[in-house]
This record gives sequence, structure tokens and C-alpha cells, in this order.
Amino acid sequence: MSGYKPRLISLTKRPGSTFGFFLRLEQGEDGHLIRSLDMGGQAELAGMKDGDRILRVNGKFVDGLLHSEVVDLVRNSGVSVTFHILDEASYKHLKTQGVDLSNPQSPLAANGAAEQAPKPKFCYLIKSKLGYGFSLRSGKDEPGFFMTEVVPGKVAHMAGVKGKDRVLEINGETVEESSHDQIVEKIKLSGDGLMILLADEEAQEYYKNKPVKIGSWLATIKYLPHKPRSINIINGSDGYGFLLREDPRQTGHFMKAIDKGGPADRAGMKEADRLVAVDGKDVEKCSHEQVVDMIRQSGRTCSFLVVDKETDQMFKLGKVSPVVFCEDAKTSSSPPSYSEALNLPTPSSSSLAPQVTKEGLKPKLCTMEKTSGGFGFHLNSIQGVCGQYIMEVVKGGAADRAGLEDEDIVVEVNGVNVEKNSHEEVVAMIKRSESTLEMLVADRSAYDQLTAKGVAITRRLLGKTSYAQVHSEESPGTSLEDNLKAAGAREAVRERTSSSSSEGSIDVKL
Repeated sequence: MSGYKPRLISLTKRPGSTFGFFLRLEQGEDGHLIRSLDMGGQAELAGMKDGDRILRVNGKFVDGLLHSEVVDLVRNSGVSVTFHILDEASYKHLKTQGVDLSNPQSPLAANGAAEQAPKPKFCYLIKSKLGYGFSLRSGKDEPGFFMTEVVPGKVAHMAGVKGKDRVLEINGETVEESSHDQIVEKIKLSGDGLMILLADEEAQEYYKNKPVKIGSWLATIKYLPHKPRSINIINGSDGYGFLLREDPRQTGHFMKAIDKGGPADRAGMKEADRLVAVDGKDVEKCSHEQVVDMIRQSGRTCSFLVVDKETDQMFKLGKVSPVVFCEDAKTSSSPPSYSEALNLPTPSSSSLAPQVTKEGLKPKLCTMEKTSGGFGFHLNSIQGVCGQYIMEVVKGGAADRAGLEDEDIVVEVNGVNVEKNSHEEVVAMIKRSESTLEMLVADRSAYDQLTAKGVAITRRLLGKTSYAQVHSEESPGTSLEDNLKAAGAREAVRERTSSSSSEGSIDVKL
């Protein structure tokens, strides 16, 4: 299917329970969307992800059916159902290409194990006194130009260029139809810097007989020396701690007057960073007032995609927007581990520590052992925003007995700080815990007050008391039967014909 493989996912549930996800129809979005996956539920464990589109139900193509018809197909399947699904990015790309999604010619991978398509790559080269360290040759059996004589240890090699890489773009301009002389002239005119889009041998072979054009939107930026930064900031008592300004000498929205020790400073925002996206939405063509309004509407947490001056110049040289690589930026902005965090400098105000150790402004360290009913809580997050919080703590369950409460903010999982991690990453960490899980959490009030004061929330704030509690299946509390009844009541089918986040949407729990 044009280089993309749908995934075959089969689910089985207990009678009276659900498959663990919402099937949603959203205004302004094509397809039948997977939303609100239950943590540890059948759907999530099988490999479904938020935003996936359902193409088939039990072999029947449903992309063009009414939402109610798809819901009926799933419900009438009984306790077992089989889905063919596509991830959100692939679905949207294939739709824009006009690909017939009903064509079943592509092989399927069982329960989410779809093959990852190889990506073209961006390489950024800064010319040395000895040049770039590569040559170009034309193809013998096919059109195009390829890298050759890539000198080990020189500029091109260090930038990720390999022999036999095919040249697709130079400084944002396609060169596949250019002559050798024209390409050489482009390189000469570029000065001392080149932003090149290349396809290695694997990518060339993969896309050779596919109708999908290899473009910059498919590329990886892992070889680039400078990358956009995804920064998640929690609104403090005095705001985010920066000013957003326009510069009459250049276009864009820039970070200025960053408060030392404030939320933006602690999150890694730098003076003169240019803002390119807010909560994943491109703001490069928005007015100053529109951007300010978007930030205000984000609530207590806002996600900013920014670039410093060097990164900005590099992407502009390649004539590509950093917004295209928003997900790559999130991946590269992973937080420090707990051991690394202990070695970070403490906030400049030494008087903070005595003030925050009073009762009520401490985090909690909760340790629990998984029972046959699980850990007994749901991990929630806001779509498109980093930060996780606890909800639906089962009364008498392992989490409840360990001290977890609804709306507790998750700070660490098994000793690793997760405040900037995505929901999927934190879920994966919890899954890897197997039978024992340790979480450092803080109630919402304490979390807000501590972050507003610039205090890093770590185990050091616990003092001598660890608050650690271990609860096994044999611990006193409600029975497994009671827990299952409670879970079943929560998983009852719910339908909504409207939503505060998306008017005109339809949301059905399956």
C-alpha cells in the first residue's frame, strides 16, 4: 500500500467488559479514530496507538462507512474482533496522495509489528579548508547523482554522508532533473554550508517501485548537529516566565526577558529562541496576538517547539520548517535520569528547602505490587502535552493502598523522571515494571507550589520518611471480585454526541 503496511490487530475481551478504547469521529479529521486507550487494556497491549485509523473490521473495509455502522460492526463481533489499522501520519499522507486504501494488496503485520519504512536523511555540511570531502557521480543504470569518494573523518563523512547515497535536494531545491554541472554550480554558490537531502541504498530500494515521492517530510534529522527543541512548561504563579516579542528586523516570534529560575528557564528555554509551534500547531504564519491567545488557551501546561539561531539558519538553508520534525524533537528532548538529576545544580535560592519540606508540600513515594487486577489506576494525560496524572484509583486496589490518589502528578517511575515524557513512553516504563512499580508523585496543589518556587521535585524532599509502601495481592482490602465489578462499572459503554474539545464529534467506548 504505497510503502505503508496496515497493522492487523486481533482483540478478545471478557463478556461484559470492553476492548479498552474509544472509537471517535472528529470534526475536521478524516477516518475513524482510536482515542483514549485504557492503560494496560487489550487495545494498548496489542499495539493500538492514539490517533490510529481503522480501515477494516473483521475484513470489511469501513473507511467510508458511517460512524454508527462501524460501531455496530464492532459491537456485533461479540468478544473477539479483528482490525486493520494505519497510524495517523501514514493515513493522512496516503489520503493526500489519493491512494485507494481499500486495496488489500499489501501484506499485513500481526498485532502492530509493522515494518518501519526506511527514511531519507538530512545532512548539514560546513565547508573546511580542504572542502567537503566527497565527489559526485551520475548513475550508470538509472538517472540521478550519487555520493562517492566520501573521505573517512572529513566533513561529509562526519555529517552522516555515505558512499552511494542518492542526492535528492541541495539547500531545499530538487536536483534529480539537474545536470552534473548545474549541481556543482549550486554547491559553489551555497558558500560554506550545505543542507542536503539524501537517500541511502536501503531507502532507494524501498521506494524504487512505489508511487510515493521521496520528500523532506519523510526525512530523519538524526544526523543534524542542531535540532528543534520541544519544551513543556508548567504555568507558575507568575506565568511561564518569559516575554514573547516580535523583532522588526526579522520575521517570527522570539523569546525575550526569560526570568532566571522561572518555569521557562528551568525547562530549557533560551534568550532569542524563535517559537515555531505551540502544542504542535504551526505559528510561523500567525500574528502575535493569535500566538499569545493560543498560549493562554493551553491551560496549566503548554508545549513549545523552538529553535535557536544556529538551528533556525540551518533549517532555513534547507527551506524546510522545523514543525515537520516536531515528533523527532520530542524524542530528542528526553529528561535526565534520576541519578543525573541528583547531580544537577540546585535552585539558586538556598532558603527554599526549609520552606518546602513542611507537611503538605512533599511528594509521595508509592511502591506497589501488581495483583491479578493490575495496579488499580489509570494513567491520564492531555492530548499533545507532556505530563501524566493519576485517575480512577480503584478503592482497595494496590495503588489505593500504596497512597496514590486521583489527580496526583507523576514525577518519577522507578527512579526515572518522566515529567517531560510522552504518555506512550511512561506507559511502556510501567509495563516493563512487571510485578513491582515505584512512583514518585505529588498532589496537584503541592506540585504547583513547588514548581512555582523553582524547586526540583526529587526524593530529597522526602527527608527521612520515604512514604514507601508495598502492597501485594494478599494485602487486606476489597476482593478481586469487588475490583472487577468496579472496573466493569467504569467500562460501561458511553456515548457522547458533542465534546468540549471538538464540537460535532462522536465518541463511543468499545
